[in-house]
Amino acid sequence: MSQTTLSIRMDADIKRRFDAFCADAGLNATVAVNMFARAVLREQRIPFEITGSDDPFYSLKNQTRLKTAMEQLDAGEGTVHALIEAEDG
Repeated sequence: MSQTTLSIRMDADIKRRFDAFCADAGLNATVAVNMFARAVLREQRIPFEITGSDDPFYSLKNQTRLKTAMEQLDAGEGTVHALIEAEDG
């Protein structure tokens, strides 16, 4: 089987922690990434759930509220507020 190189960029701290995890598991990053790629191909999906951030801004409730507010603004139902700037200092 011929080999090729995959080059990726990631945060240095994540790389360091990932390498440490792999070492603790008795493998290296190359083996771990190959395991991931094989699982993707075998299952035809990302082999784990990808979820949104814990940031409440991205919650379904807030996203629904924002969508409703945008629809109201588009329909001309918005309220104009004065911009009040805080003073430096």
